[in-house]
Amino acid sequence: MFTKRTQKVKAHKGQISFPGGAQEVDELPVDAALRECTEEIGLMAGEVEILGELDDTISLTSNYIISPFVGLIPWPYQFRVNEEEIEELIEVSISTLLNSSHQYHETEVTDGEVITSYSYHYQGRVIWGATARILQQFLDIFTKV
Repeated sequence: MFTKRTQKVKAHKGQISFPGGAQEVDELPVDAALRECTEEIGLMAGEVEILGELDDTISLTSNYIISPFVGLIPWPYQFRVNEEEIEELIEVSISTLLNSSHQYHETEVTDGEVITSYSYHYQGRVIWGATARILQQFLDIFTKV
């Protein structure tokens, strides 16, 4: 499940991302993730089974530290999109994401360090940046299970 952000949000306008947002003071990262899912797409925290946490990822354009979580939700689900923040919900199957015709990666050397950037192309949309790095981490784990 991905979201396309509106042009009204503060950062990452029009980009495809996972639901999520800023952590409040004295809030655990998992609680922030669940709260933001409720606020952005109407996914109630009590209906999510958290399976685990992926590695923190830094958004290189805004320097945010992202703490991603993986969870199961009932399906089908009646989402309620916050139209101020979310322009569109985008559902992409794992099998589609694993299909090499949708995957792209580039490797470059920067300051002696090998850096690989990932992107996923689906129905005219491009998933890139921190979202693509998080997705790649998830898919790497998923294919090993």
